[in-house]
Amino acid sequence: MDPDPFSSTFLSILRPWDMRMVFGLLITAVLMLFSALISGSEVAFFSLSPQDREQLENETSKPAELVTDLLSKPNTLLATILIGNNLVNVAIIILSTSLMEQIFDFSGRKVLSFVVQVVVVTIVILILGEITPKIYATRQAYRLSIIMAYPLNFLRKLFAPFSSIMVKSTRKINAKAKESDNSSNITVDELSHAIELTTDQNTHEDERRILSGIIKFGSTEVRQVMTPRVDVVSFDNSMNYKTLQTAIVKHGFSRIPVHEDSFDNVIGVLYVKDLLTHIEEESNFDWKKLMRPPSFITENKKLDDLLREFQEKKNHMAIVVDEYGGSSGIITLEDIIEEIVGEISDEFDEDDIVYSKLDDDNYVFEGKTALIDMYRVLDISGNEFDQAKGESDSIAGFILEHAGKIPQKNEKLRFHEYQFTVEAADKRRIKQVKVTRLHNTDD
Repeated sequence: MDPDPFSSTFLSILRPWDMRMVFGLLITAVLMLFSALISGSEVAFFSLSPQDREQLENETSKPAELVTDLLSKPNTLLATILIGNNLVNVAIIILSTSLMEQIFDFSGRKVLSFVVQVVVVTIVILILGEITPKIYATRQAYRLSIIMAYPLNFLRKLFAPFSSIMVKSTRKINAKAKESDNSSNITVDELSHAIELTTDQNTHEDERRILSGIIKFGSTEVRQVMTPRVDVVSFDNSMNYKTLQTAIVKHGFSRIPVHEDSFDNVIGVLYVKDLLTHIEEESNFDWKKLMRPPSFITENKKLDDLLREFQEKKNHMAIVVDEYGGSSGIITLEDIIEEIVGEISDEFDEDDIVYSKLDDDNYVFEGKTALIDMYRVLDISGNEFDQAKGESDSIAGFILEHAGKIPQKNEKLRFHEYQFTVEAADKRRIKQVKVTRLHNTDD
């Protein structure tokens, strides 16, 4: 039987061994062990759980104190591990290449020389020096970190000048990267477009609406979602207590602004729950002492800032003021949350129809309907409206801006592929508008 061709080739290139080769192999094995320990320690130290760190802080042993000290400067620790690991791996490659040339005769066999000296050595380093120890370290992080405490502390002192340079250069690179981030921020339109690309027919409509609401939340201003002053229920401070009780039952709100003379002079907010202990009082009861101080905000305040302010002050309602100091409306915590999750109804809310859908391309809205609500009904982004509108936030205000007057009934206004028809109006305001989506630009 003929001998195996691979065995014959291997035996033909194998040289006689001597003590130098044996000593070189031993050194390579030791270096491979160091590489494995250092690679594993990288995972072990940075995967310690909060419970492990608490246990280390409570222990009084020297290794535990060293581990805690090493973790106090994570950037220096990481630099030390990377420097030590790379130096050991380079030493393994240089030594293994020299050993391969001593053990094997590669004369005239360039391909075999490349396979043995590069491919085989690389695979061995990856398996024994990188992959296997890191898998072990994920399961035995605490134990390995204790074992490597003294070696890494020694390497930290040994490589201190080099690790310091690495840490400083990394900080400079990070600082420059943060500066450049300002010019590469993703815009709201880009995020909205990304959602449109990543959603499909299986994506629930509620999920898509919530994602869109979150994206636009930070750029939405208070005046876009507030309740305008014409729709605000506010009590005069001169009302007697029995009349006040009747008005509270009629309107059903839990928090109501209180004004003096007019809504432009709001002096407090009345919480209905504060009246429960005084429900049997007479008409002359001084209910004004139960008012809480009002919170005032400007129309252009962003919703994310207002939500944070509500959380800090534990407030649920604010009075919105315009640039002249007059009260233009109110906004509540519910209004803010509805911008993300959609309409929230309770047992006191009336199911008023704010729009009527005639067909897929024709809708009838109240003039006071906010533009942002129209976007939801028409299922559009509304970017073209936001770019063209001025200070208006309602459909009627948008029409007034572009018409330059108060249109009369049946007057039409064309904007891009939408046509606005005034269905009802008086000398002071537009009451009802029909919005038509035009598919043919010549319509």
